Amino acid sequence: MKKMIVLDGNSIMFRAYYATAYTGNLMQARSGLYTNAIYGFVNMIQHILQTKDMTNIFVAFDKGKKTLRHQTYSDYKGGRKPTPEEFLMQIPYIKEYLDVLGIKHLELDDYEADDIVGSMAMLARNEFDEVMVISGDKDLLQLAKGNVHVYLTKKGLTDLECYTEENFKSLMGIESYQMTDYKGLIGDSSDNLPGVSGIGPKTAAKLLEEYGTLENIIANIPSLKGKVQASIINDQEQALRCKKLATLYLDVDLPYSVNDTLYVEPKKEVLREFYEKVEFKSFIKKLGDITEEKTVVKSEKLELEYYYNEVDSLISELKKTDKCLLDVEIPKENYHKEEILGISVVINNKGYFIDKSLLNNSGLISELKNKELYTIDVKKVYVSLKKLGVILSKFSFDLGLAAYIVNPSYSSVDAKSMYEKFIETTLPYLEEVYGKNAKYEVPSVDVYGKYSIDKVSYLETIKSEIDGILTSDQKKLLYEVEIPLAVVLGDMELNGFRISKNRLNEIGEFVLNEINRLEKEIYELCGFEFNISSPKQLGEVLFEKLAIAKGKKNKTGYVTNAETLEKLAEIHPVPMKVLEYRKYSKLYSTYVVGLLDMMFDDGKVHTIFKQSLTLTGRLSSVEPNIQNIPIRTEDGRLIRSAFIPSDDSLLISADYSQIELRILAHVSKCKNMIDAFNSGEDLHSSTAAKIYNVDISNVTKDQRRMAKAVNFGIVYGMSPWGLAEELKITTFEANDFINRYFSIYPEVKDYLDKTVNNTKTTGYTETIFGRRRYMPEINSSNGALRQFAERTAKNAPIQGAAADVIKIAMIAVDKKFKELNLSSKLIAQVHDELVVDTKISEVEIVKKILKEVMEGVVSLDVVLEASLSWGENWNMK
Repeated sequence: MKKMIVLDGNSIMFRAYYATAYTGNLMQARSGLYTNAIYGFVNMIQHILQTKDMTNIFVAFDKGKKTLRHQTYSDYKGGRKPTPEEFLMQIPYIKEYLDVLGIKHLELDDYEADDIVGSMAMLARNEFDEVMVISGDKDLLQLAKGNVHVYLTKKGLTDLECYTEENFKSLMGIESYQMTDYKGLIGDSSDNLPGVSGIGPKTAAKLLEEYGTLENIIANIPSLKGKVQASIINDQEQALRCKKLATLYLDVDLPYSVNDTLYVEPKKEVLREFYEKVEFKSFIKKLGDITEEKTVVKSEKLELEYYYNEVDSLISELKKTDKCLLDVEIPKENYHKEEILGISVVINNKGYFIDKSLLNNSGLISELKNKELYTIDVKKVYVSLKKLGVILSKFSFDLGLAAYIVNPSYSSVDAKSMYEKFIETTLPYLEEVYGKNAKYEVPSVDVYGKYSIDKVSYLETIKSEIDGILTSDQKKLLYEVEIPLAVVLGDMELNGFRISKNRLNEIGEFVLNEINRLEKEIYELCGFEFNISSPKQLGEVLFEKLAIAKGKKNKTGYVTNAETLEKLAEIHPVPMKVLEYRKYSKLYSTYVVGLLDMMFDDGKVHTIFKQSLTLTGRLSSVEPNIQNIPIRTEDGRLIRSAFIPSDDSLLISADYSQIELRILAHVSKCKNMIDAFNSGEDLHSSTAAKIYNVDISNVTKDQRRMAKAVNFGIVYGMSPWGLAEELKITTFEANDFINRYFSIYPEVKDYLDKTVNNTKTTGYTETIFGRRRYMPEINSSNGALRQFAERTAKNAPIQGAAADVIKIAMIAVDKKFKELNLSSKLIAQVHDELVVDTKISEVEIVKKILKEVMEGVVSLDVVLEASLSWGENWNMK
């Protein structure tokens, strides 16, 4: 039987992307290119080629522009969220893959992929015994007539349900020719087609069963009853418009004939080149006779033996080796709140799971303490076991951190995603073992024990693979910085940060009073009460009842974001009051209530520091996110005043001064900047003096403010437009200011230009310590995306190096504290600041250590400066 396949490329690639995007496990190549949509699309095409026995194949795409339907209805497809950049960057590769296969694909102005699919199907139906239309979009079901069969994706991409003219009614409750009438009645939220109010699928099917078409339903309005009649009367024009918009153009002038779509199998060498580019190891293997390269790890399935709670046998095996693969099994993420179920240990293809109740065996602990430990997440293992009195420290490998050094976008420490990235082995999702939400339950030990053992079983294989990828600098970062830092952070988490509950309650009372005051003032200014927290109600009040200005609308109502309110505040007092109301509401819910909820019985919060979450190398934290507490605002200082030291202690804060600008001076070798720092001058005043050609002693506050804005703006790749917005000046003035800046710091401009050009060539930026950040977007054809990547490329090596410096300093400070057996403890790291819970008797030695270590930890062309402050709470003046 002669068969042709017509594929809705847009639908398939979107489905391929979101199949994994919703889980957060986006595949990514080492170049930084996201590949989950490409992978799903390739998998789908390969499945089709191998199972569908066709001779011809054709793929249609949207062009991504306005179509003829937008001329009929300007809000067509309105309200859709912007397409994620992580997906957009994959589209060219999907089309390149089709080119490699020799499969014709097409996109046209004015038309959608559906129209192209339909038109090609109409051409093909007279030439083939079967035309298979494959999509995930029900709009194409109207094509199911005669020998044109529509296959809709069900679960995944390869499970398809076939719709034919014969089985259509049993599947949909209507005939295939009624599909556009059906859409006219029920609408389509994905295309922003409203249909008829109150008419759902069952009612629509019933009406079409009786009247045949939408036009006949409208012609018979008098015979309709009740709400249905009223709805049809009110929305009949809307329904006819929706039907028209849902109807495919089936006579599009196509540049290809059916004969052009003949499929000829490509050469394997060409396919291999593409698969290597996107790092699809499994597809390289499937090519069969292609010699496997070093980049592909042979990961034959291990023949593991599983042992449960056999402590003596494990001790015996440990005595025979100097290393082991180890993990703790804990079903939930917050290991401060949850206790482990036990540990898994793998040695020589023997997997052991030991229940936590048996971890008091001194012989077992003694053996583990002396072994090199490979694990998935050092900090989680260290903290979880230390809580039980088991202190391990000889960690030699951390899967999550290793993957993060390879590429910071590999930010998950989930073993499943890491295994799939580096070797050809899969693991079940955590939810598959324990269930999720209401279905969560701990299974039997043979289930979770086996899962725990399997998770660590390939760590040695993956370590070998990653060590082969890393540069010598990256290895130093992993083995001398990140892994030792994980233990330091573990201790910081266990130490915790004490909260004054009384002070937090005082702050809460103050904030609630402010909320109540603002609420009353807003009601008085408006003359009536409404829900201030409702954007919909607020929009109606501002733009209709008060008629302050003409408002912009989105899908849910008027836009009332901060930017909009700030502009309106210039002409009316209510918007500014609303901004204050929102500020205090967030302060109350996020910090007052949030911190009280997160306090443990010891009166402290035990935040979780994330080492591998940011692309920059910076640390972040959760539960609570102390990084987000503002530093220089009154609100931030208010919240910080609730963080207090332990008994008989003070808090000492050590903060790097202008570390990013100092690193910029170093990497750019900028003489004027280096001289300013090393002479102890204030850089912003020095910059202002040179730009305005005045003596540094005569620099005004306003001149320094502008110089400060451009100093930091340059570090973050700020454009003239961005600087103009910051300083409230014209773009012309901002551009002139930047030009004058570069005339006094020419090496900075040379460095930034060189950084961007190098990134375009290599695809990544690199810090002075070897930390890389991949940026495939820097060569994007999308101008906005490319410009954003260029700005990011300028900043990434600077911010990344600053992160590296403070991490190295933390390790050195912690080491010094332990060498001197001090009781004072590191308890927090926020941006460029370290916080130490300091015994009063140790204040002077701690200040000395912080100052000496932080300023001398790395050698740069400029001096590093750490400023110290201390007090009885974190709100230090």
